[in-house]
Amino acid sequence: MTRTYFITGTDTGVGKTLVCSALLEAVNKANLTSVALKPVAAGCEMTDQGPVNDDALELQSHMSVQLSYEDINPIALEPAIAPHIAAAEIDLNIDIDELAQHCQAMTNDADVMLIEGAGGWRVPLNEEQYMSDLVKALNVPVIIVVAMRLGCINHGLLTAEAIRADGLQVAGWVANCTTADNMPGLGDSLLALRDRMEAPFLGYLPYFEDPDPLQIAPYLEISYL
Repeated sequence: MTRTYFITGTDTGVGKTLVCSALLEAVNKANLTSVALKPVAAGCEMTDQGPVNDDALELQSHMSVQLSYEDINPIALEPAIAPHIAAAEIDLNIDIDELAQHCQAMTNDADVMLIEGAGGWRVPLNEEQYMSDLVKALNVPVIIVVAMRLGCINHGLLTAEAIRADGLQVAGWVANCTTADNMPGLGDSLLALRDRMEAPFLGYLPYFEDPDPLQIAPYLEISYL
C-alpha cells in the first residue's frame, strides 16, 4: 500500500521542492519506489508542449516511478501569482474533488507518494476553497517545511496548528536555511521549534549555494514516515 504525504511550507519560497526532491532520493536510497505530484503550479513557462513548471520538472527527475508531465502537474498556470487569481484570468475553476481523484489515481503502486503544494497551507484554489481543502479531501498526513528566518517559530507553530485544526496529522517537519546569512539566534530558534512542534523532526538543512537533492538526502530522516 502506498504511503502518501503532502508537503506544505510556512510560506512560498521556503524550499518545498528541494525538500521534496531530497525526500524522494532518500526513499530511493532505501530501496523503496517513489512518485511525486505537483497538482497546482503557478509561474509556468509556455512551451510548445504547453505550460511547464520548473518545480514539477525537478520532482519528475528524482522520482523512481515515472509519470507523464501532465499527470504530475495537471493544473499548470502561467502567471507567477496566487493560483486562484491565475486560474480566474483564464476562466478556469479548480475543482478540488477532481484534483483529489487525480492524485489518488497516480500512485502507480509506488511505496511512497509525495504531493507538493503551492505556497502555504491557506493558499486559495478557487473562490471558496483552499489548498488545505485538497489535503482534507485526500486525507493524508502532512510534512511542513519551515524556512529558518525571522518569524519562523510563529510561522511553524501556526502552520502545524492549522493542519491539526483541519483534522489532519503532522507527519513531521524540516528546518531549511534559505539564505547564506543565518538568522540571529538560529540555534535557539531551532530548539524552540523542536520543543513545540509536537511532530517528528525530519532534519535540518543548512544553506546550500547550489543545492543537490542527492547531496541533501542524507540530512533527512525518513524512518518516521
